[in-house]
Amino acid sequence: MSGKEGDVTHRVRGDRLIREEVHDPYRKRGKPAEPTVCPSCEVVFSKGRWHWSEAKPEGAHEEFCPACQRIRDKAPAGFLTLKGDFLEDHRQEIMNLVHNKVEQEMQEHPNNRIMSAEDQEDGSLLLTFTDVHLPRGVGEAIRHAYQGDLEINAPKDEYLVRVSWER
Repeated sequence: MSGKEGDVTHRVRGDRLIREEVHDPYRKRGKPAEPTVCPSCEVVFSKGRWHWSEAKPEGAHEEFCPACQRIRDKAPAGFLTLKGDFLEDHRQEIMNLVHNKVEQEMQEHPNNRIMSAEDQEDGSLLLTFTDVHLPRGVGEAIRHAYQGDLEINAPKDEYLVRVSWER
């Protein structure tokens, strides 16, 4: 290198400020000991991930999985609000779709679960989830099946998503 090329004092930094990623506060930095079983839902941590297992491994440690911790703390990562006259008339169909989508997701990702479904004073239905991706997926499945308006609000500085569907 010649001249100023190798001189770090003359390099232009530009706008490359390091932005911190928003992480799930319920996801631990270190992995649990293997094997580990959640005492609440009996999901097993082994081979580097949480998964469902037919049998509890011998000598397994016990530790609450991230989903059960969120449920115990009543700290959802995602919200889905369903509202409108169509919801009133087709509530059971819509809830069947919600439960099918959640069940399908839980098979592959055991920590992605629905926490609660609560009727609100304004007639809407508020669903809470342990994951930020599931409310969006459920909302998109409802919009695909029944049309309507879907609004997704995911602040960049939070591990949280608010989804709203109305028809």
